[in-house]
Amino acid sequence: MGQRARSPSNDNDTIELMIKGMTLVREVASADALDKFGSLMLALGFEQGKGWKDETGRGVALLAPLGNLELITGRAPSVPPILIEVVGLDAIYAAVEKWMLASYRSEEVSALLTRPEPTHWNSRLFTVKLQDGPSDGLVLGFWQSENPLHGKPAAIEGDLSAAAMRFAIVTARWNAVITDRLLQGSLDALYRSGAAKADVEIVRVPGAWEIPSAARTLAETKRFDAIITLGCLLRGETAHYEAIYNEVARGIGQSQQETGIPHAFGVLTCETLEQALDRAGIKAGNKGFEAAIAAIEMVSIQRKVRAEEGGK
Repeated sequence: MGQRARSPSNDNDTIELMIKGMTLVREVASADALDKFGSLMLALGFEQGKGWKDETGRGVALLAPLGNLELITGRAPSVPPILIEVVGLDAIYAAVEKWMLASYRSEEVSALLTRPEPTHWNSRLFTVKLQDGPSDGLVLGFWQSENPLHGKPAAIEGDLSAAAMRFAIVTARWNAVITDRLLQGSLDALYRSGAAKADVEIVRVPGAWEIPSAARTLAETKRFDAIITLGCLLRGETAHYEAIYNEVARGIGQSQQETGIPHAFGVLTCETLEQALDRAGIKAGNKGFEAAIAAIEMVSIQRKVRAEEGGK
């Protein structure tokens, strides 16, 4: 990835810096320490890079997805010189402890391996020293951020508040034993999320085939922020099951694209009535509830995108 930097001598000039990667090179006291370190890193999931060997020594390359360089002034670093960020710190600790017990005496492990502890920089950290004779050894720090958004790219995400949003729910009467359950799931999701009952309009149509037409008509009124479509198709009930499903899906998608109003898809396509019941709240969650939550999130995303566009 190229990083563009300003030249300090002329603000009008630009310099293209093509930074491809970063390598930290550190001397290890002995071949045995190098082998132990390499063994531990490979056991934890590092990728084996291209090593080298000549008459003066040898090197082992261990590759990680991300590298950082941090420089400090004013005080000594409070962390080990090599920090390894991980996911699942406790599992990593268990793996390191198991490896240490196989490589050192148990009384040595307690002195070389610390337990995960909170840090002042909103994370947890443990350290391990790979001791090599009289030398200080190689010290590693394994850490995991406690911030759930750490490392994630900046993104616009929808909120799950339905306050001041208007919804239309199109539900099929065919297979009402299923669609009524889906409808109740959708209403539950909307009301739990802050939607007012006066802002939710329910439209019943004969079957799944009629859902796209009703959804399109409602969307074109521009009175609703989102349309929630609910229906149920069972393969055993009709020979042209797939043809109906394809047209229903196409019609709902086309209505969404051409009107710009989010349409949440809650039309079940199942082999049996038992499968449909499972997906309508018996075992596999309620797809009506899930469709309503998706509708709320999509309305929120649209509003945020439009707000950003209006602020430019």
